[in-house]
Order: sequence, then structure tokens, then C-alpha cells
Amino acid sequence: MTGLTAAHHRESGIAQIMLDANRNLSFYWVSFRLVGRAGSFKYSSQSVLDHGFLKGAIMTLHVPRGNLLLRLAMSFLVAAIGLTMTAVEADSQTSPTKSAECRVEAVDYKAWHAQQLSNRWVQLIVVPQNGGRLMQVSFAGHSYLFVNPRFEGKYLPPNSGQWFNYGGDKLWLLPEGNNDEQHWVGDSDVLDDGPFSFRKLSEGQHCEIELTGPADPQTGIQFVRTIRLDADTPRIHFHASMKNVTGHTLEWSMQSVSQYDAGEPNSSGPSSPKPGSADPGSASPGSSAHFNHDFWTFTPTSATSRYLNRYHVRFGPAENSAVSVRDDGLFAVHYVHMAAELWLDSTAGWLAVVDGSSRYAMVERFQYEESKTYPGKASVIFWTNGPELRLNRDGIPSLSADGDASPYYLEAEINSPMCRLRPGESCDFETEWSPTRAGNEFHGVTDAGILIRPLRATGLDNGKVKLSGSFGVFFSGHLVAHFYDDHGRALGSLPIMNVNPEEPVSLETETLPPGKPSRLSLHLEDEQGVDRGSLQEVRIGTGDNR
Repeated sequence: MTGLTAAHHRESGIAQIMLDANRNLSFYWVSFRLVGRAGSFKYSSQSVLDHGFLKGAIMTLHVPRGNLLLRLAMSFLVAAIGLTMTAVEADSQTSPTKSAECRVEAVDYKAWHAQQLSNRWVQLIVVPQNGGRLMQVSFAGHSYLFVNPRFEGKYLPPNSGQWFNYGGDKLWLLPEGNNDEQHWVGDSDVLDDGPFSFRKLSEGQHCEIELTGPADPQTGIQFVRTIRLDADTPRIHFHASMKNVTGHTLEWSMQSVSQYDAGEPNSSGPSSPKPGSADPGSASPGSSAHFNHDFWTFTPTSATSRYLNRYHVRFGPAENSAVSVRDDGLFAVHYVHMAAELWLDSTAGWLAVVDGSSRYAMVERFQYEESKTYPGKASVIFWTNGPELRLNRDGIPSLSADGDASPYYLEAEINSPMCRLRPGESCDFETEWSPTRAGNEFHGVTDAGILIRPLRATGLDNGKVKLSGSFGVFFSGHLVAHFYDDHGRALGSLPIMNVNPEEPVSLETETLPPGKPSRLSLHLEDEQGVDRGSLQEVRIGTGDNR
């Protein structure tokens, strides 16, 4: 140690074993001694840093031998200096914790002037000028949304005779059509393509932005949308509002329209990243040469559905082998490159988009309101993009050659109830997205995650319970098994394993339960100790128990 020798046995010291015990602790110690006959006063400051390195400085103050009061004053002075240096060092060690926070910053994305919301889990790219679109969502290096390469980096002013499909996620209106003023024509109008203003509302532990669209003279509606991201989870919150800016009563439904990239992963080859850009340099979403043959969407059907077959074919072939209602009641769409629009009156409040090739999933949630009316009865709509199936005069089917049908994407659409608004009134619509990992199966959604392979609990002869299953989780934390007896009494709980959303959870373990349980519920507790709910609850049995 610089400036300290074994001869100075009266100086303070700290054993090396104590330094090694906590390598993250940074502190100073101060030592004083008289030097030589002149009565010099020596101050030594040493710092133990994160990696065990020592750095220090020795300051010598010469004080007349006879002035004891001045010596004491100097002692207090150098002690205060040591405390100040400690505070400075502590601040320098804690300030670079931006990775644990959420940030909002301006970025360049594919030549668009964009805004990025990011935390350690996800990055959201918003392009306010292009209809306030959320253009991309990336999680653990995976990009979810379709970005149309035809319009990358471009802005085209609204044109009622065309539709500029940039991709991403945006707000639309329902009912749609050209029947009368109570139907939204669509195309590239002010609502779809007008520039939105941008405002940052918060940053740090919670990031929130506000996007405000122009008032649309045709529909009489103005959109305001906020997007919020917390620092400690990949979950994304959306709050949409539409306001009646006319002097008469209106009735509309808001629609969250998300275009997911259904192209084959990496089939177009990598591109080079741009310096200072938010573009990661991977294959551009939407530019794939082939479509993804393992791309799916799911939502629960309603047991009391008012649609024949529990769903309605709004557009496309009535007989579609890519569409099915499974035995477990889940409606499944297996993406094929053919135009189809499918409506569902699902009341469960969620849909899931699952990429079986890359093993990523996105769950979109909403609150279904039983007492309110939905446009065409539909709460969820799926659109598979592709050429249209048409019949010629002789009844022979063929596929259209429309250029807009070429990109590979699937739309997941969530509708709000119909809102009847008097002049100046607004109504709100909230949705929530949770990205996670997926697998080669899908069996549903809970508050804590998705079921890839259902939980199985098997009692063994040695008194232990064997647990197996596979999940994608929405939060980082750990799994806890809660055990119950035949009468429903809680017997206790046991920690099972640590989990995080970026990794699929594969559970294959044996545990010794408290008492004699007959069932268990597998919960997820997050990093703050909050119980995020059960992934699944099953009875414990022997043999093949699910």
C-alpha cells in the first residue's frame, strides 16, 4: 500500500479477508501520524474499489509542534475530506445504473426520425409523423412487427385515393366501409397517416409518452395515445382515447391494429447497421423472401358465441384449412399467404401471436365489457395478408396478382366497444402487451405467462413430487409451488427455480412437499416479491397426471 509501511504499526488497517468478502463495497479510511521531529501531520486516504484494486493519496500537512488545538482542528478537517471523498466515490459508483431504468430518446430508425422507449428487456420505436405508429417492438434481439420495405424511411402526406401501409401498430376506427357517414372509409387519411405530436411524460422507473393526432374533419374524431414502459418488466401499457371534436353526437369503436412480421426468419440475409442508429442491422422485418410456415395466432372462442362455428369469415374462403377451433376451445390461425379476415366475439380478453420458428410470442390483453356492444359483435379480428382468392366467370378459382398482397404479415386487431360520444366527450381504451419465449406447443395464457407444455405433477414412492412442464413467463423472478390437501388447506410452499422472460422455462425437477398434498399451484413471484399469479394448477397423482 503506497505510503504505508509495517513500521507504522499505529496506523489503521483492514484485513484482506474483509476486502474480499464484499468486492462491491467501496469505502475510505483515514489515518494520521506524526512524522519526524518537525511534528508534521500526515493524512492517508485509501479506497477499495469494485474489483479489489487500491488507489490512494497521502497528504502531509506541516503543523508547529506546540499548537495542539490547531492539530485537532486539522484532524477534523482531513476527516471531513475523507467523508466527502467517500460520498463522491459512492456517487460515481451508483450513477451508471441506467440499465436498471427506462429511457426515452430520439433515434434514427431506417431513415425515420423516431423516438425510442427502452429498458433492459425491450426497445420500442415510435414514428410520430407517420400516423403516430409504434413501428417496431424488439425483445431479446427479436423484432416482432412488420415494417414495409417499400415505404421504409418515407413519409407521404394523406391521400384519400391510396393507402400507404408503413407497417407497425396504429389506431383505426370501426365500423369500416363506404356505406354512409357512420362508416370509416380508411385509406391514407388524417387518422391513418396524419402527423402526430410527441410529448415525453416521464422517464426513469417509468417511461411514458403521449402521441396526439390531428382532428379528422371526416370522422369528427381526434386520437390521443399514451405508451408506458416500466423499468423492471418487458410489459407494455397502451392507453388510447378518442374525442368527438364536432358539434353533434358520434358513435365509433377504436381498434388497435398490429401488423406482425410473418416472413421466414433471416431469409433475406443480414444488412449492415447504420452508425448511431436504432436499426440493429439484422434482416429487415418485412423483407423476407419466403413466409414463415410455423407462424400462429390464438384466442379463446366464446362458449356462447353468436357466430356460426364460433367465428365469422368476413373475407376470404369459407373453407380454410389454416383456421380451426381446437378441442380446448382455442381458435387457431396457421399463417398461409392468402387474404382472409376472421372475426371472433372472444370474451377472455387476450390473443397470442406465436412464432414457432424463432420461439417467440407476444400476448395482447384487453378488458372485455359484457354489457356493451362491439362492432359487428367482434372483439378480436385476424387478417392474413396475401393474394385474394377469386372466381372467374366459369367458377374457376385463381389468386389475384395485387402487389400489396406480396408482403408476409398477419394483423392482430383488438376492438373497443362502441362509444356514443356527445360533442367534446371522449372514451378510453386500454390494452397491454407482454413479450415472452415460446415453443413447439401452445396451450393458453395466464397472468404469469404462457403454457408451452402443460404442468404435470406426479407423486413418487420416496414421498417426493416430480414436476414437469414448459412455460414462457412475463416477469423475472422465481417459481413457487403452493401445496394443498384434499380439503383445500394450504400445506406450505417451496421455491422451485429462477426464471426470466428471455428464456423459455423447462421444468424437470423433484421436490419434497410439506405434508401430504393432493394438488399444487405453480406461481410466479417477481424480483420485488410480488405474486404475479399461477402458471397452472393441477392435481398430484401417479402415472400420467395433467
